[in-house]
Amino acid sequence: MSDQPGEPLVHLDRVALTFPGGAGRHPVEVVRELDLNVRAGEFVAIIGPSGCGKSTLLSLVAVYLTPSSGRVLFRGSPISGPGRERMMVFQQPALFPWLTTAENVAYGLKLKANRSNGRNVQETVAAMLQLVQLDGFAGHYPRDLSGGMRQRLEIARALAVDPQVLLMDEPLAALDALTRRTMQREVLHIWEQTCKTILFVTHDIDEAVIMADRIVVMARRSTFVLAIEEVRLPRPRLREDPEVGKVARRLSSLLE
Repeated sequence: MSDQPGEPLVHLDRVALTFPGGAGRHPVEVVRELDLNVRAGEFVAIIGPSGCGKSTLLSLVAVYLTPSSGRVLFRGSPISGPGRERMMVFQQPALFPWLTTAENVAYGLKLKANRSNGRNVQETVAAMLQLVQLDGFAGHYPRDLSGGMRQRLEIARALAVDPQVLLMDEPLAALDALTRRTMQREVLHIWEQTCKTILFVTHDIDEAVIMADRIVVMARRSTFVLAIEEVRLPRPRLREDPEVGKVARRLSSLLE
């Protein structure tokens, strides 16, 4: 099925999520009738205060959580469980410390659910490591890698099974400022090279403006989505650019 112009790859159709109360507590409404379309190849950032449901949104798309009502659609069809077309990248890399860099990337390819995609394991691992600039570290263990290198390895492992959507839950939050800036460029490079669709959660408004095509602004409670901002600035974008600052200030004012 080919993507027509404007046709969403991912569509959240009036999705709501309420966690039931227990031991005399009231139910907690986390998401209220969310409508969101994400087009193929789009980079969408999600910002908002802590506890507003940013990570919950990713978990709904990954189907780690099931909506209380509404539907999550992929290419127009409802999805009912996790699948390799939607891969999550977490804030802290969940690498296997007893496996080498190459073995970590190869792990998902060897799972029964992924063997049918016809990808050559050795060739795919080599290509992924080259893409994330870790081809000289194939025999190293995660303990031998820096924080930025471990996060690039986590991304390579997710990309190895050829997903269509990367769900990135604050993947740069644990890095120091200098490494974070470097990784912003690396993630954009990977996105441009692979044409994957990315949903990217961040607390950093400037980071969202620098990286994303569109930015979903989430409220702390009730309304859930305050606005969806389209960023029309040409890339590459710099924090020091007055136009980047102008967009960031406008988004910040929405959250105050």
